[in-house]
Amino acid sequence: MDILSLIAILKVQYQNKMKLRNFNIDNKDPMALMGGMNVLESRDLAMQVAEQFKEISQKLNINYIFKGSFDKANRSSINSYRGPGMDEGLKILEEISINFDVPVITDIHEPNQAKTVSEICEVIQIPAFLARQTDLVSAAAKTDSIIQFKKPQFLSAPEMSNIVEKCSSAGNDKITLCERGNSFGYNNLVVDTLNFQILKKMNKPVIFDVTHSLQLPGGLGSATGGRREFVLSLAKAGISQSIAGLFLEAHPNPDEAKCDGPCALPLSVLEEFLKQIKELDQFVKNQKDLEIT
Repeated sequence: MDILSLIAILKVQYQNKMKLRNFNIDNKDPMALMGGMNVLESRDLAMQVAEQFKEISQKLNINYIFKGSFDKANRSSINSYRGPGMDEGLKILEEISINFDVPVITDIHEPNQAKTVSEICEVIQIPAFLARQTDLVSAAAKTDSIIQFKKPQFLSAPEMSNIVEKCSSAGNDKITLCERGNSFGYNNLVVDTLNFQILKKMNKPVIFDVTHSLQLPGGLGSATGGRREFVLSLAKAGISQSIAGLFLEAHPNPDEAKCDGPCALPLSVLEEFLKQIKELDQFVKNQKDLEIT
């Protein structure tokens, strides 16, 4: 092998391995968990959810990132709860990050939010509906945060290469790609497991958002429905693809959640859920890859 070929291989491996604090987010390393709640309903509830995720993740030796949204700007109805807003939400996220010693991830919706959010959040998430918004992508890319892109429901997996290129050209190669299903007719999403392999070929860590893949968009008329009874089997399908991690939202009482309750995992079963997912992640990643052409 000549030196240029070796450099090219090492460059790809480096791009694929994302460093966050004391762990890697990487398709070949032990899974990372982006877990928490959909919208920050209150400071006390957020602390409760974060505490349980942290304790269980630590017990199971899972690398953990807390997730919570300060604003849900794309709710189905004008009457739906959006969140506490950026100022109050970032205070909650900062408190969680400090008290539980964990990185945090949240969504942004407007370019002018990127810099302020990046001062608290080591990972910034671009929502699926906004992943092609050039000004938003460019603003996020100018921060030091890792940028996670939700794959839009209306895009094929190969089209995500355009979004990767857009972010990289704006100066940020710290990118993770998050699969969350594709629109399939009315009020339905379908996860194509081939998408995971297509996204992995872009040499970026791939995350599976099992929570929002369970959605039935607009299925309740003025709100999104969901199928949380299938969360474990769907999560296993994603983790079986040897990916970097799982995105998961939970709630102590999903039926009372202010956003996406029909998709949320009951907090009471979080430990057994993660135990099974971690065991599968280890099993898959301990197997030898076969190059099939």
